[in-house]
Amino acid sequence: MSDLFFDAPHQEEHDEVMPAPSRRSRRDDRAAQTKRRKHRRRRTVVVLVLLAALLGGTGFVVWSVFGDLFTGSGDEATVSDYPGPGSGEAQVTVAAGDSGQAIGTKLVDLGVVATVKAFTDAYSANAQATSIQPGTYALRQQMKAADAVNALLDQANRVSSRVTIPEGYTAEQIYDRIYEITTIPVEDLEAAAQDPSALGVPVAVENIEGWLYPATYEFEPGSSATQVLSAMVAKTVDELTTAGVAPDQMETVLIKASIVEREGKLDEDRPKIARAIENRLADEMLLQIDAVVAYGLGISGSELTTADTSGAQPPYNPYNTYKVPGLPPTPIASPGAASVDAVLHPAEGTWKFWVTVNLDTGETKFATTYDEHQEYVDELRAWQAANQ
Repeated sequence: MSDLFFDAPHQEEHDEVMPAPSRRSRRDDRAAQTKRRKHRRRRTVVVLVLLAALLGGTGFVVWSVFGDLFTGSGDEATVSDYPGPGSGEAQVTVAAGDSGQAIGTKLVDLGVVATVKAFTDAYSANAQATSIQPGTYALRQQMKAADAVNALLDQANRVSSRVTIPEGYTAEQIYDRIYEITTIPVEDLEAAAQDPSALGVPVAVENIEGWLYPATYEFEPGSSATQVLSAMVAKTVDELTTAGVAPDQMETVLIKASIVEREGKLDEDRPKIARAIENRLADEMLLQIDAVVAYGLGISGSELTTADTSGAQPPYNPYNTYKVPGLPPTPIASPGAASVDAVLHPAEGTWKFWVTVNLDTGETKFATTYDEHQEYVDELRAWQAANQ
């Protein structure tokens, strides 16, 4: 080393040399450090235990209060059932044949219930749940599942349009009634009616007149003109089929029944009117029915004039039964069940004429001969004079 550091001896001569620590001293230092580390570890463990206890106690309190609202763990925890009563509004449509699972899925998608399981559990627990009717219902969002089941059982929550079509209405009158209730534009209804076969009419017909069955219907929000009219046509086809009418005879039955509907005031008179129509047709007589002529002109029977029935004024009216033999080309209204039944089961008799002699009570008298009929017409005129 002296060859490399020529001044090293001089350094050694001037520097104070520190004695090397003894082997025992080093052992003592290591022991002290180990003791300090163990003490720190014990203190850390105690702190962690206390913190865990604190957090555990807090977690127990939270879970005991809110635990039934949550399932899952970590970031994937989800609400299993809302406490209710909920707020806002959502409309759910229950289709025919929907199971509890299917309804629950719709409700979850709309935010009405928290989970499908919560709803299916409530559905299974409610003995009336299978009585839920098809339709559209207005419910709240974030409802308790059991409350949602009860809400669907309550028809007061149903949000559908109830449309009642009276017997004897024409198609135009029916369109107006539908528009008043559903706001479906009349133009849309008229456009849909241009294709009767697409609406379910089983035979080729000139128009939809007579095929829109008079009844009360429930239409869901968003129903189209085609859906609404199709439902009415389906009802007509079903009623005629049930009555034993073959498809190729349905239009003829509806034509006759529509005349009976507009002419008859009382149900007991309808089978007699039906028989009088059959007797006239059998004798190849002109029907000469004012209601039919008025329909062709688009006016009411009270507006009809002699000029209208004589056919002296244009335009040509194919419904002028004073001039055109046989039945009119189409029905003139939508007949009810009583009128259809009258056509299928006309009364026995030789009548060919009828006239309502009292417009307040609807009393109608029937005659076989024209002279007898004229006597009843005079009776009507007398009533009219007395009741002007």
